[in-house]
Amino acid sequence: MVNQNYLFTSESVSMGHPDKVADQISDTILDFCLQHDPKSRVACETLVTTDYVCVAGEITTTAPLTRTVVDKLVRGIIREIGYVDPTIGFAADTCQIECKLHSQSPDISVGVDGGGAGDQGMMFGFACEETKSLMPLPIFLAHRLVENHAKLRASGKLNFVRPDAKSQVTIEYKPDGTPNRIHTIVLSTQHDESVVEVKKKKKVFSDKAREEILNTLIIPTLKAERPDLVDAKTKFHFVPVGESGKKYPSDVILCHINPTGIFLE
Repeated sequence: MVNQNYLFTSESVSMGHPDKVADQISDTILDFCLQHDPKSRVACETLVTTDYVCVAGEITTTAPLTRTVVDKLVRGIIREIGYVDPTIGFAADTCQIECKLHSQSPDISVGVDGGGAGDQGMMFGFACEETKSLMPLPIFLAHRLVENHAKLRASGKLNFVRPDAKSQVTIEYKPDGTPNRIHTIVLSTQHDESVVEVKKKKKVFSDKAREEILNTLIIPTLKAERPDLVDAKTKFHFVPVGESGKKYPSDVILCHINPTGIFLE
């Protein structure tokens, strides 16, 4: 048990982040297979880079998953995410799609016909009472920020942001493990050139755009969830990539859960 307040940070990526785009493409392939064949076994991996998508893996299914269908599914989800402008280097109608899906290895298939389990792992997290969703507060708020980022982009209320974004939320906790205040919010987002201005010979995010994101996205999101934890000392950082700022205190490090899934005290 620590005897002073400590900080804990979680991050979340938006639906347009390359890793999340890849996840959604794989999920779309899986959904299609299960829709047509509930007994499908799908190990689908997706790689996404500039104007290129590669879908690969081993699948056992009776679903009509042809290369044409894969192409249609992939372009459909990319379009739904919001990548429709070829000038930014990735768009639904112009990207190259390579399909390397094939039937599951006979050795693996025979081994799992009875039990149904394969060589895939199941990941798990933990629940707590910090939020109604039973998720820890930092990751809950980080998810809400990128979720609302996508909604405001789609509605046109923040028409200068693009699909790729990431949020980080740092909560200051009391020694007994209860949230004390929201310490820092970081939001990094793709954006149009229209909100870029030059200061001291450097291109920076305009003050007007910062205020718009703060007042349209961040403050409403935080106040809708935990208004009691926002105070005058809460720090807000926008598109901090390449900027060198003051590091957060690291005198006390407390792990709620480590990458292996083992709980620590």
